[in-house]
Amino acid sequence: MQRVYDFIRRHPTGVDTFWGVVLFGFTMLWVATGTGGTGPAWAALLLGAALSLVVAMRRRRPEQMLVLGAVAGIGQLVLDVPINTADFAMLVIIYTVAAHDRSRWASRLALAGGLVASPLAQLRWPPPEATTTQNVFLVIFLAVPFALAWVLGDSIRTRRAYFAQLEERATRLEREREAQAKVAVAAERARIARELHDVVAHNVSVMVVQADGAAYVLDAAPDQAKQALDTISTTGRQALAEMRRLLGVLRTGDDPESGEYVPQPDVQQIEDLVEQVRRAGLTVDFKIEGTPRPLPSGVELTAYRIVQEALTNTRKHAGPEVGASVRLVYFDDGLGLLVEDDGRGSSHELYEDGGVDGQGHGLIGMRERIGMVGGTLDAGPRPGGGFRISALLPMKAS
Repeated sequence: MQRVYDFIRRHPTGVDTFWGVVLFGFTMLWVATGTGGTGPAWAALLLGAALSLVVAMRRRRPEQMLVLGAVAGIGQLVLDVPINTADFAMLVIIYTVAAHDRSRWASRLALAGGLVASPLAQLRWPPPEATTTQNVFLVIFLAVPFALAWVLGDSIRTRRAYFAQLEERATRLEREREAQAKVAVAAERARIARELHDVVAHNVSVMVVQADGAAYVLDAAPDQAKQALDTISTTGRQALAEMRRLLGVLRTGDDPESGEYVPQPDVQQIEDLVEQVRRAGLTVDFKIEGTPRPLPSGVELTAYRIVQEALTNTRKHAGPEVGASVRLVYFDDGLGLLVEDDGRGSSHELYEDGGVDGQGHGLIGMRERIGMVGGTLDAGPRPGGGFRISALLPMKAS
């Protein structure tokens, strides 16, 4: 059944042509049985062919077919061809024009013509021995199908326009949502670029200082010079890793005056962050598992920002009297973060509207940051209520 429906939708003119041929066949049968009225048979066949053409071409040329149908109707009155099966085309073209949204004048003309057709037919071919009341009733009765055809067509037109408007609005909202997401990603990358600038600049400064020191004590203290060179090597590798990540950040249109470059926080300052959140009224349980050790600057900065983002959104969306927990787990090859709360568990959409700066797209920013260091992120509602943020940051860049 679906295949038949799809075929009809793909070939509307072919389907209309088929029904036009069927309608003309009924007209020929009507003429052949000798019930064609006092008018000539050729007139009945000619008008039947015209009305069949109206049905066949109604969707491709609705306005022209309406005019042809009106001309055929006038021809019936002039040539004395009574009402017959071919006149069904009048109802079809009235519906079609009313359902079409291109020409409102044609729709109004179709309604007027349909309402006038019934009294004209009664005047031209009055029923024998019918009273005035019966004639009036018959006129009203015959006008009802024309009015219903127009009303149905106009309703279809209104419904199509409504659904078209909904589709256009959905498409526009989708484009706006994509644009907002792109803006959020660009802004977050620009902010990350500013922060990584500090990390790389710090490493390079350390390398310069150590190189100057090594040159100064190279002859007098070779062991100290060797230690300085080792420090330069380690710091240089870290700087190269951060630079590789920095190359993936686009800063097109970034305003250099939008903010100052300041020293960025690290993992050791997460405890201070938790204490600050506690003073703000949020109960936080903070634990460190494993053996703390120095991490690449980009990883430490990312860890701090993830915890900051998660706790900020807990305060915003988890509700009153909520508790949270922060876990830092040092693995052999990376750092694990787990931030959970026992609040009401905000949806992904609401959580994405959070952010440290209050301007939204919290999860977008987290994914961008973690992606910069080659880590993974898992975020979502907890089965027992609340929200959960789990991240794994590798020790080395992927």
